[in-house]
Amino acid sequence: MQKTDVLIIGAGIAGLTTAIKLAERRKDLDITVFTKTIKQESNTKYAQGGVAAVWNHEIDSYDKHIGDTLDAGDGLCDPEVVSFVVKEGPERVQDIIDWGARFDKSIESNQYDLGREGGHSENRILHFKDITGWEIQRTLSDRVALLENIKIHEHYFAIDLITQHHLGQNITRLRDDIRCYGAYALNTKSGNIETFLSKVTVLATGGSGQVYRNTTNPVIATGDGIAMMYRAKGRIANMEFVQFHPTALYNPAGENPSFLISEAVRGFGAILRRVNGEQFMEGYDARKSLAPRDIVARAIDSEMKKSGEDFVYLDCTHLDREAFMEHFPNIYEKCKDVGINVFQDYIPVTPACHYICGGIKVDYKGRSSIKQLYACGECTSSGLHGANRLASNSLLEAMVYGHRIHANILEEIENYKIDNKIPEWDATGTTQPKELVLLTQSQRELKEIMSSYVGIVRSNVRLKRALDRLYLLYAETERLYQSSVISPQLCELRNLITIAYLISRSAAMRTESRGLHFTTDYTYKNNFIEETLM
Repeated sequence: MQKTDVLIIGAGIAGLTTAIKLAERRKDLDITVFTKTIKQESNTKYAQGGVAAVWNHEIDSYDKHIGDTLDAGDGLCDPEVVSFVVKEGPERVQDIIDWGARFDKSIESNQYDLGREGGHSENRILHFKDITGWEIQRTLSDRVALLENIKIHEHYFAIDLITQHHLGQNITRLRDDIRCYGAYALNTKSGNIETFLSKVTVLATGGSGQVYRNTTNPVIATGDGIAMMYRAKGRIANMEFVQFHPTALYNPAGENPSFLISEAVRGFGAILRRVNGEQFMEGYDARKSLAPRDIVARAIDSEMKKSGEDFVYLDCTHLDREAFMEHFPNIYEKCKDVGINVFQDYIPVTPACHYICGGIKVDYKGRSSIKQLYACGECTSSGLHGANRLASNSLLEAMVYGHRIHANILEEIENYKIDNKIPEWDATGTTQPKELVLLTQSQRELKEIMSSYVGIVRSNVRLKRALDRLYLLYAETERLYQSSVISPQLCELRNLITIAYLISRSAAMRTESRGLHFTTDYTYKNNFIEETLM
């Protein structure tokens, strides 16, 4: 049994921002961070485009960024959240610059080279080549190494949040006094399940993209935090809003994760084309290839259904070679590796699951419905993204909420004590599973169910079929969980089934088409889009 003042589950931008700010303000606090692989591996690392912030006030304004975010969110954003995230954003970006982040600058002016992506009315994306997430993760990891009161536990897989349930109390979703006392975690090196008790806990576990067959998310993105929160009877919201990035590189051989062709490439001037070479986005939105992601993804899905092909094309052949190589060196090299010369050949692209806009419901200070438990980053539903996330707002949200959470923890932490009555994990009666193929096959079935029935375009019939099949997988996996020694593979499968259920059930409950949730059974507010896609 281990004790810590603050337990942070997740080592991406949300978790490490919170940890660094706490450690710098209160050197007497013990801060423990879990990562289920190594500290450099997170969803953050895979972010290509950049971070959106109002930087050049001569051409941009808070009102413009707020307006773009609200427009993308299709009426479901919390306006107050949008306002404070946008207005606090530049200061939080400056924090990470002060910590050593190197965003690209123009050689001529020595000012930041601001990019533009779909849904943005101005150039406001700070970036580092086409690997902005890698640069941010490097910066955060280097900063953490300087702070002695942060302990990073690599290869620790959080299994469950500890609440009054583990003290023998009956916990239901109707209770408003559920408390979090820490978490049980599997040390994947030793195989032991360890108990971590804390005054406050922060979930920063990232996304859930591995619930789909094609995803740009790393293999660790299995929705662990959201699933733990649901099992702990906490509030979850807006899970039906799954963002599919329109332009993942199509690879007929299969690739997990799918390689992302950043939206910044379209912001740079690339054009979407049908397989016959014709442009098509003008038929779906006046912004053409720079429309918000939900519109572009549905348009591509529609074009693929019409042509029978598994991809459309992204045309970069007309773009300036030297400038493209400067901005997108890794995209260029990846395409080259698979035999595509981006200056002569069109790039085949297809939508892939990219971001979960729903998740753990949090308030303006990052507090969840469970006391002493905070959450930030992609695992949350903060009100910023609404029905569809505006490109490059996710890193911004993580930094702003990380700052707000650290401030509230400093105000509240002296009110909490560590509960010493928590029992150790009980693995009595469990045995090693005889066939791991049961886990791998179930995960494969899960991905097929979600990709076929709960994808970009949905219907009541498809959702009913998905829920029926998911229940069978759930029952089988729970029996296995109750009788088997815990493993990361089993826990991830269990979490993914929970995520799949939450997405499917939430989608079935929303009797309208809005943002990222498009169903053929209910009308969409834009009649032209409805007629094009039905």
